[in-house]
Amino acid sequence: MAKRTTHRSSKGTKLYAVRDKEGKFKDIQTYKRAHGMDIKRKSKTEGAAKKTTAKKKK
Repeated sequence: MAKRTTHRSSKGTKLYAVRDKEGKFKDIQTYKRAHGMDIKRKSKTEGAAKKTTAKKKK
């Protein structure tokens, strides 16, 4: 995962910014949107753990 740094917009909204290798902004998202997508997306370890607990219950 790319390293994200936090910033504030002129209106005070928290932002996440991703920079490329040259230091230029690659992507800027609001914290609310980025955090929501992080919550919806499962990591590989979470998915694997869920499968093993489902097998144990059977």
